[in-house]
Amino acid sequence: MPLSPYQLLPHTIYGHGLSAATPAEGGDPAPSSSGEVTETSIAKDAELLAVPFAADAAPAIELPVPSAALLDHYQAKGEAGEIIEVPVANGDAVGRVLLYGVGDGSAADLRKAGAAVARRGKGKDTIRIVLPEGPVAAFVEGALLATYAFRMGEKKSTSVAMIEFVGEGTEAEVAKGKLIAEAVALARDLANTPSSVKNPAWLAERALEQGVTARVWDEEELRSGGFGGIVAVGQGSVSPPRLIQLSYEPEGATEHVVLVGKGITYDSGGLSLKPTAGMKFMKTDMAGGAVVIAVLGALASLGVRVRVTGLIAAAENSFSGTAQRPSDVITQYGGRTVEVLNTDAEGRLVMADALAYADAELDPDLMIDIATLTGAIGIALGQGLGAIFASDDDLAAELIDAGESSGERLWRMPLIDDYVPGLDSSVADLSNIEIGSTYGAGSITAALFLREFTGKRPWAHLDIAGVGRSGADEGFLSKGATGYGVRLLLEWLSAR
Repeated sequence: MPLSPYQLLPHTIYGHGLSAATPAEGGDPAPSSSGEVTETSIAKDAELLAVPFAADAAPAIELPVPSAALLDHYQAKGEAGEIIEVPVANGDAVGRVLLYGVGDGSAADLRKAGAAVARRGKGKDTIRIVLPEGPVAAFVEGALLATYAFRMGEKKSTSVAMIEFVGEGTEAEVAKGKLIAEAVALARDLANTPSSVKNPAWLAERALEQGVTARVWDEEELRSGGFGGIVAVGQGSVSPPRLIQLSYEPEGATEHVVLVGKGITYDSGGLSLKPTAGMKFMKTDMAGGAVVIAVLGALASLGVRVRVTGLIAAAENSFSGTAQRPSDVITQYGGRTVEVLNTDAEGRLVMADALAYADAELDPDLMIDIATLTGAIGIALGQGLGAIFASDDDLAAELIDAGESSGERLWRMPLIDDYVPGLDSSVADLSNIEIGSTYGAGSITAALFLREFTGKRPWAHLDIAGVGRSGADEGFLSKGATGYGVRLLLEWLSAR
């Protein structure tokens, strides 16, 4: 995993130096009358020591100057992400203590604080971080994800080489934060991998590594099985399509959830060719499928009690003499026909097959799909909110709550039945985009199209086109794929 490694050290009281590890054989240093340690001979020193503080809680460390006066000098308010750097003696050298704000101590603020602290370790061998009170897992998530880097070739990452977390009784929370961060990192890795490496078969191989029961349909099996949408989208590429099924079945599970991910390993637009600028980031058009793979791989370690089936509809949308054409009519799984008016609206075609298959063959209680489906949703909500369309109010509310808790926020969008006629076709059961511009709501009509294949089961559609990629290294995000959806879905599934 491209995250900085870490270790968890037991908590000890610390003083003027940078020490916060287990005391040396000489025993614990004697505390001062204030309870703070004034000696510095504790085990070994770190290059940076980070200590939490809040508006109503001073940092628990003795500094060369009174901490209250120091914070007042910098007008520090203890906000999440706020850091005050203090030079201190470190043997014969000068070290640094970082006083980091924890905000209100919520998961969101601790996640932000963890990321800010870890980024201050850039280029260092070690940063030692005294863990805050509260939801430590969120802090660890933020810290580890802030060190994420993806690179092929000579390593140039300057993330801190080692993070030392300091705290007692935090083992379970630290382990949980690590598991979630690693799942997000896997989703980022899969999406960031260039399409010169990543094709549908490669994606299937990575899915098979997740330690759950798996089945993969190849091109011939897809054709004979009636998966007309996946076959049509993939037929223009030299890399044949795949349908990947991952199954997690814990003993005693009474509920079955199906997750469907869009797995377009590269999207040129097909014969409805994208402009060059629109193609540059299309290696990440399988970000939804990456999320499903990463989630399925993490369920057992998190002890999730729900049966979960993941379906990743994988294809490369290319152009050639064998590619599907605008005006083609295809037959989706289950028999519905679709007139393809735009080959660049391909994600809904592969996902329709997977949704229809899940409804007909898997008998789920709930279905959720996740996809970088429409550019329109990025215009509507920007890069800070994912969109949720849902046929069930309770399901929508649960996912929105999970988004708030996990830091992957959702905004509910409407399914407007008055717009359904926009999908009418004169030659088929449906068209894959609106004919003309009567309604003009591209994200809504795309969601309405998918709803046609859900069999009236409780269903939610997550459109992550706006949040699936970051343009900058900031906070716990890195430039490239964000892994958005992993934390959200793991939070939701863990709570069931």
